[in-house]
Amino acid sequence: MKKIVLVDDHILLRNGLAGIIAGFDNFNVLFEANNGSHFIEQLDPSNLPDIVLLDITMPIMNGFETAEWIFNNHPSIKVMVLSMLNDERTIIKMLKFGAMGYMTKDTDPKELNRALNELYNKGIYFNQLLCQNLVHSVRNGLEEPNDEYQIFLNLPEREKEFLKLLATDLTLKEIAAKMNLSPRTIDGYRDNLFEKVKVSNRVGLVLFALRNNLIHL
Repeated sequence: MKKIVLVDDHILLRNGLAGIIAGFDNFNVLFEANNGSHFIEQLDPSNLPDIVLLDITMPIMNGFETAEWIFNNHPSIKVMVLSMLNDERTIIKMLKFGAMGYMTKDTDPKELNRALNELYNKGIYFNQLLCQNLVHSVRNGLEEPNDEYQIFLNLPEREKEFLKLLATDLTLKEIAAKMNLSPRTIDGYRDNLFEKVKVSNRVGLVLFALRNNLIHL
């Protein structure tokens, strides 16, 4: 069973969402929390959730702070944002704090089911909203490069090929197979790129590839 935690201060919405998710195959709502602090209080390190479905606007400890805490303390937990906010800067900020998917609260339950499964299986979820905002971010210069074009030019061709594949829905294991490399080598490519580009997650690498026209959404 895939274990889900819901973090949202709107109790009626959260309870309704829990009922919807309970109807999905192989999903179990581990617990619910009113905010990030409440989430941390209830979290059992011996029984971590696979996914946290996270709101942003909450009292005491908001979604930005919660996502950052999760990334720093339990990076194996995948964060999917579910919020009323859909502006460019908010989305990019949540991605910086480790979220690997972003949806709005008017999402159809079928799309939510597909998104949760994709996040669980692939480790990342790109929808039209996310893609549009990443493109706008690149075009509007919200992510100003720091000599990164020179970094890009100095990348080996195999690392550039790896970057292209990161923008697909392939898992790292599937990328390794496609490139005829071992998973350990692929992990090495990823870690080297994290260090070179100064990012800490897959979305950051995809943004880097976008800014340098290696991929196009």
